[in-house]
Amino acid sequence: MTIVSLALRNASSSRLSSAITSAISGQGSSWINNPSKRFFSKSTPKAMRFVQYRTVAGGNKQLLGVLSEDGTKVSDISERYGGDLVSFIRSEASLEEVKTLAAKATPVAVDDVELLAPVTNPQKILCVGLNYSGHCEEQNKPIPKEPMFFSKYATTIVGPYDNVIAHKISDQIDWEVELAVIIGRKAKSVSKANAMDFVFGYTVAQDISARDWQKLRNGGQFLIGKSMDTFCPLGPAVVHKSLVKDPHQLSIKCSVNGVEKQNGSTSELIFRIDDILERVTQSITLLPGDVILTGTPAGVGMHRKPAEFLKPGDVIDSEIEGLGMIKNKVVADS
Repeated sequence: MTIVSLALRNASSSRLSSAITSAISGQGSSWINNPSKRFFSKSTPKAMRFVQYRTVAGGNKQLLGVLSEDGTKVSDISERYGGDLVSFIRSEASLEEVKTLAAKATPVAVDDVELLAPVTNPQKILCVGLNYSGHCEEQNKPIPKEPMFFSKYATTIVGPYDNVIAHKISDQIDWEVELAVIIGRKAKSVSKANAMDFVFGYTVAQDISARDWQKLRNGGQFLIGKSMDTFCPLGPAVVHKSLVKDPHQLSIKCSVNGVEKQNGSTSELIFRIDDILERVTQSITLLPGDVILTGTPAGVGMHRKPAEFLKPGDVIDSEIEGLGMIKNKVVADS
């Protein structure tokens, strides 16, 4: 039995198994035997996609790999670049060099590995609030004149279908699917004209939020409400920017227990990626591997009528066109 199969059996109830099966349109139960169809949905193009993973033979050792064009196999590039994506980005290796190295590796089936978050050790996770027009409208708030920035700790990061903890200290845990930008070069005082040169790639993120701690407690500061353990699922891969024609024209969706909650487009971004990078780097230096969460579209739980919040047993699906899908089960605090 594969690591993925074991994880499904041990971490999932029959309710989760049913949700997984129904989430893959037209695939039926065959997904259980081919999890790549889950991680890399039909919206995922042929791409240079980087993953971090573990194998049975390697134990807890983290490896860095690139996916085959169909997303079914992974080739290890850890020996030359180390086992983490941040180290690889810092190496400034060319994609041609990576392709040559991957071609020499013996590929392993994706359903025989455990996928981890594609970035596990960024120095910073920087977030932008109120950055979709629809998200402003659902709160009856005006379009902001300048972006609202906040941060999450790197300890929030979990993998593409790891569990999200429903922490006992909150009863208002909410979902927010987001496009995550991965920084590729040290960025200080960049201009909008060249800001995209500092981007390495993109991935899918969930900015899980404890609304009571974000809005009502901790003096109105976001940090605790946004930074509880497991509150930043990422994955399934970092797709290199060269394979994303326009990051501002991607569909972005989130469902809970198979019910669609968010359905938007990154075209709704109020402050685009180049604008965000220009503004931030006037005072904060961004480093290779830093993660920027760009905001969420309308449909979050807090602003639904009546309000809806996550509870143990819920399953969150988050998908962005061309980048893939992540699936995370909400579990009780231990």
